Amino acid sequence: MVGALKAGRGPRLRARVVLIGPGLSYLVVLLLLPLGLLIGYTLFRRGRFGQIAYEDGATGENFTRLTDSLYASVLTDSLRIAAVTTVLALLLGYPTAYAIARLPRRWRTVALVLVVLPFWTNFLIRTYAWIVLLSSKGVVNTALTGIGVIDRPLQLLYTEPAVVVGLLYAYLPLMVLPLYAAIERVDVRLLEASADLGARPARTFWSVTLPLTLPGALTGCVFVFVPSLGNFVVPELLGGGRTVMVGTLIRDQFLTARDWPFGSVLALALMAFLVLLLMAQAWAGRRLGGR
Repeated sequence: MVGALKAGRGPRLRARVVLIGPGLSYLVVLLLLPLGLLIGYTLFRRGRFGQIAYEDGATGENFTRLTDSLYASVLTDSLRIAAVTTVLALLLGYPTAYAIARLPRRWRTVALVLVVLPFWTNFLIRTYAWIVLLSSKGVVNTALTGIGVIDRPLQLLYTEPAVVVGLLYAYLPLMVLPLYAAIERVDVRLLEASADLGARPARTFWSVTLPLTLPGALTGCVFVFVPSLGNFVVPELLGGGRTVMVGTLIRDQFLTARDWPFGSVLALALMAFLVLLLMAQAWAGRRLGGR
């Protein structure tokens, strides 16, 4: 009997290795190894010609540079822009998800496909489309001038609001989908019970629907906030380089300044912050789910 059990473990172990191997190899090659390189780069200086100066030995000065007020202001601006984008996405995404969840079942799939339809187009193309819309001779200014609302074109492009609009457009579906999933899972019997007890629709929403969907709202906020904080394409194209965010700063360190050690420190600091944010979201989600 023992021999048969031992004989059966071999095929099961090989099957697990075959199934887990591709995913584990992917994580090791594309996550763990690059992360190890980043950690290693943080300990050295930038050479005169942009190379890693291994011969100078290890140093911790790259970490002390994080305390510079310049980088603190970039982080503050990035947090503000990402937070504004997240709040606007929540204000727009919640009623959208609520309306989709209340549609007849045969129309919900159509509405969800329309929500994710922009993802079928390249991200750069969608961002360049906003340049066409917001430029001084773009669709928005031309329409406002044509109907007499304004006399001269507005400066819509290369501003911070343009960056917020671009980020909001890019990541709004990431808010709608978890909110829809949370609203769709709300037990209809609870809503009926609230109505039977005399609660008006508004009271039912604030006392029943909203508390039950808070975990979905929290998940959607994280889904929007995290990529907005690290994005560098939208600030570069719609902000014209005037709006510098953390993602732009990290990209410039690697590709422009050729300061890979300090760029690695910035990338790791951003990753650490986002890990703490995800841990806080998981903790809050468990607390809200328990309630």
